[in-house]
Amino acid sequence: MSDAILIFVGDDYEDLEVHYPRLRFREAGLRVVLAGARAGERHRSKHGYPAVSDAAIADCRADDFAGVVAAGGWMPDKLRRDPHVKALLAAFDRQGKLVASICHGGWMCVSAGIVRGREYTGSPGIQDDLVNAGARFRDAEVVVDGHHVSSRKPDDLPAFLRACLGVLAARAKG
Repeated sequence: MSDAILIFVGDDYEDLEVHYPRLRFREAGLRVVLAGARAGERHRSKHGYPAVSDAAIADCRADDFAGVVAAGGWMPDKLRRDPHVKALLAAFDRQGKLVASICHGGWMCVSAGIVRGREYTGSPGIQDDLVNAGARFRDAEVVVDGHHVSSRKPDDLPAFLRACLGVLAARAKG
């Protein structure tokens, strides 16, 4: 299994929901790849902290990663329309790899068609979308359903990352 994590990035991403996981995964010894529309593109966050994409989403393959993070902000509303994002998320799901979403990031999972029958949480703003897509919504700081991990907001990041690292560790043990 790869020791790399893919994190989607685009304009208007939620600062903490990209950078906290990026740093925490690196601290755990994992390589992190920020993937945006184009490699080397600079993205502005909701609060002004920049991020530069390491790779183009269209060039990424689930086979090369242990998991994926769909961060929030307003970015997911654009990325959820990208066929490559949807295909990647569906591939991670099929392979039983970590699929993690926080806040509005769950929108991407909804559009990828991978939430039906699963327990999920997210921003209250996407609760109806999750439910209408067939998820069982729970208002909790973190929800783990198999290889899916979801959280509601930046304040949930410590629990979110503990759960993500737990799913990765369980998968590594086989």
